[in-house]
Amino acid sequence: MAVDYTVIVVYLVGMLAVGWWGMRRAKSKSEFLVAGRRLGPTMYSGTMAAIVLGGASTIGGVGLGYQYGLSGAWMVFTIGLGLLALSIFFSARIARLKVYTVSEMLDLRYGGRAGVISGVVMWAYTLMLAVTSTIAYATIFDVLFDMNRTVAIILGGSIVVAYSTLGGMWSITLTDMVQFVVKTIGVLLLLLPIAIVKAGGFSEMKAQLPTEYFDPLGIGGETIFTYVLIYTFGMLIGQDIWQRVFTAGSDRTAKWGGTVAGTYCLVYALAGAVIGTAAKVLYPKLDSADDAFATIVKDELPMGVRGLVLAAALAAVMSTSSGALIACATVANNDIWSRLRGAVTTSGTTDSGTADSDEERDEVRGNRAFILIMGVAVICTAIALNNVVEALTVAYNLLVGGLLVPILGGLLWKRGTAQGALAAVAVGGLAVIGLMASYGILANEPIYYGLLSSLAVYVIVSLATPATDPAVLAAWRERLAGRGSEPVSESVPAHQ
Repeated sequence: MAVDYTVIVVYLVGMLAVGWWGMRRAKSKSEFLVAGRRLGPTMYSGTMAAIVLGGASTIGGVGLGYQYGLSGAWMVFTIGLGLLALSIFFSARIARLKVYTVSEMLDLRYGGRAGVISGVVMWAYTLMLAVTSTIAYATIFDVLFDMNRTVAIILGGSIVVAYSTLGGMWSITLTDMVQFVVKTIGVLLLLLPIAIVKAGGFSEMKAQLPTEYFDPLGIGGETIFTYVLIYTFGMLIGQDIWQRVFTAGSDRTAKWGGTVAGTYCLVYALAGAVIGTAAKVLYPKLDSADDAFATIVKDELPMGVRGLVLAAALAAVMSTSSGALIACATVANNDIWSRLRGAVTTSGTTDSGTADSDEERDEVRGNRAFILIMGVAVICTAIALNNVVEALTVAYNLLVGGLLVPILGGLLWKRGTAQGALAAVAVGGLAVIGLMASYGILANEPIYYGLLSSLAVYVIVSLATPATDPAVLAAWRERLAGRGSEPVSESVPAHQ
């Protein structure tokens, strides 16, 4: 394993080096949180694909393929569909708002009264998303070094916290681009064809496995519907995803770059399911489906290649972990802490360029401190929890049940009001929590009923309360049209 160890160590050291380099670029709040809003199509597409395809999509996607065959692709497939929908229908408008968080968008739309409560829900989602990725380090480092679970989480989590704290979104963007390349080579170009060959090709796979393994709907219609509700809609509203949209250098980059990333996700979904199906032929009696990825990598790949593929899995975990971490810290600082301190006096802070350099440095230091604090919280929570699927389900149930209706309602229905939005967040979030306690975390009912209750309350309360101030709506339309305050960094040429 010496060659494999060398590949992994070089990769980890490289991530830290990129983080250190990114620190030199993060001189303002805009640079630190949204990479100066000037990414070009290549970097935007690569980093967007990297953040949405994490450990759950890689290790979990292969595990679903092992359990259900080709229909196991549906979880990651619905993630790709959500990213496509976001990119085609909403990303250009979102990018024009020139905000930092989803809660700031809600403040702009509804008049500055939705920030803290929506921020708390979004913070809980991003925290749990970061935790699920951090837990996945234990699986990878166990395969590599037979390492204790707690030590593995601390090691992997500390590396992500280090480069994220150093350079913010610039470091995360640069490392995600490297991770995207490693993931593409390791999973799509190496593991996929090798797994198919080792399993004897598709003809042998069909001969060895039941026919339902090759049924596109074999996983079940209800499961697919639930995936659409949780993951497709979750892609539309997550802070971790929106914060990447905010990095786009133009409307066109946000739309078409995201479309390329979404298409890549569809290919990645099918690849994971095929790898899992091949693993079922090779290892028909694994104790856990989630062990399929590590087992096929460990036993079937030659040295060096094995290290690269494990680096690809590590890249998948790190990209999601770092994206969720900076999103969690951004929400905690800008939407919760600053508001509770009374620091935010107007809604929808923009990159106006009017703050002096000392204030900019203070904001960077403040956001850097919050990444460090949230990183420690994520590592400690990951050590305490064991079940990745349950943690991820809690995260997405809270997000979709509490925030989907007020966010999409604000974008699509001008009659929606602040009172309706707040009621929808509170009722939807509480309904999801209560129903998970009643039906179980992995049950489908919490997201079904939570979403329906949120929608009903939003419509009823909005219609029962005075319409949003016309001046607020007029300012909202100006920002959506891209005629709001322009950040200074927009004048810098887009990076490719």
